[in-house]
Amino acid sequence: MRILIAEDDRVTARILTSLLASWGHETAVAYDGESALEMIMSQRAPYIALLDWMLPRMDGPEVCRRTRASSPLTPGYLILLTARSAQADLVEGLDAGADEYLVKPMEPGELRARLNAGVRILDLQTRLADQVHELETALGSIRKLTGLLPICAYCKSIRDDSNYWHRVEEYVGEHADVTFSHGICPKCLPRVTEEMSAEIDG
Repeated sequence: MRILIAEDDRVTARILTSLLASWGHETAVAYDGESALEMIMSQRAPYIALLDWMLPRMDGPEVCRRTRASSPLTPGYLILLTARSAQADLVEGLDAGADEYLVKPMEPGELRARLNAGVRILDLQTRLADQVHELETALGSIRKLTGLLPICAYCKSIRDDSNYWHRVEEYVGEHADVTFSHGICPKCLPRVTEEMSAEIDG
């Protein structure tokens, strides 16, 4: 999983980089808020961003706000890191667009658990997006007949917009994903049999 670490304290950034690498994650580091936002908005955006609250040039909550305002789904998961533990700070961080809020000093086990939760959520979002795409593709391939169709009361031919008449199966086959198989219904069978017998006898 690609994770951005936005932390101005270089020692803390190195510790987090080493810790996340030991868990199998790919990391990138930004030392100020503007650089973090640029990375988040890049084509190679991280899936998860660990954002320190107090960053030079732009604080963590502002990075969250601008990220959500410009692209609500990128990156997939924003985690604010801060020494602030007041309820008002938690509410402010989440209102800014953060998905998680971790108070420093962090326990590695708690950080790992929060990251794993983020990974699970991102996986569910990805699978849901794939299913929505598949459904949209399937719906796009379905052709529907709608509106009023002029049809002959005797031969049952259908008139198109150019005033040409077509057999029902021909018209429907062109405007819907339908293939006709022909047969004789029980109601028509006696009449058809009688007509065929008359032709043979004649």
